[in-house]
Amino acid sequence: MILDDILARTRLDLAARKAQRPLSEIEKGLPAGPTARSLAKALRPGAAGADLTCIAEFKRKSPSAGWIRQDAKAGELARVYTTAGAAALSVLTDEPFFGGTLDDLTTAHTVTSVPVLRKDFIVDAYQLAEARAAGADAALLIVAALSDAEISALLAVGALYGLELLVEAHDADEVARAVTSGATIIGINNRDLKTFAVDRELAARLRGEVPADRVVVAESGIRDAADVARLRGAGVDAMLVGETLMRAEDPGATLRALLAAPS
Repeated sequence: MILDDILARTRLDLAARKAQRPLSEIEKGLPAGPTARSLAKALRPGAAGADLTCIAEFKRKSPSAGWIRQDAKAGELARVYTTAGAAALSVLTDEPFFGGTLDDLTTAHTVTSVPVLRKDFIVDAYQLAEARAAGADAALLIVAALSDAEISALLAVGALYGLELLVEAHDADEVARAVTSGATIIGINNRDLKTFAVDRELAARLRGEVPADRVVVAESGIRDAADVARLRGAGVDAMLVGETLMRAEDPGATLRALLAAPS
């Protein structure tokens, strides 16, 4: 399975980084208190006058699509996305499978004022410390990659470091686990991370499984006005759009068109 391969490589690389730089060393340099850029606040309905906000994603490649935009520069696209109306940014920091780095995240954070999410395969508190040290305001947890106990522990560490965490689910059972965890931001990914098949209606179908006091983010497979209308109709709060923007000749114009799509 693709997810298993990614997690195995993630743990291998993580062990090497831990040996090179201990967690205690990273923690010494972490800023005190919560991040000033709240992802939850940025994504809630009505933020920036929008009824459906957008996390615009930066990624150079993916296991399912190969290279998408190999020479993409994080700073350039971060500025484009922000100018076009992105409420937040997502930056892939996995290098072997997605071509990203923590430096991409730092650059994006430096050139914009919106929240920046570290998107990676997080299995250890060390990665949350890395994220905060690199300038992340939030980070992703994937339910399929973690036990309930691990999710709870990482949520607690995120709160300690001042990071907000988006907890991502891929089916009804995982949505229930995310809700039970107490996560305030819940992503519903239309892509099955085990097969990489996409069901573009999944997030809209499962939106009702999440309490109204949580922020719901639809992820993957969002391509056109029909997809946006479906999410608005279901009452989804935000959408995360990556490949559609990264493949576009003009990512800014594409993002503006999605945000302006009628209900």
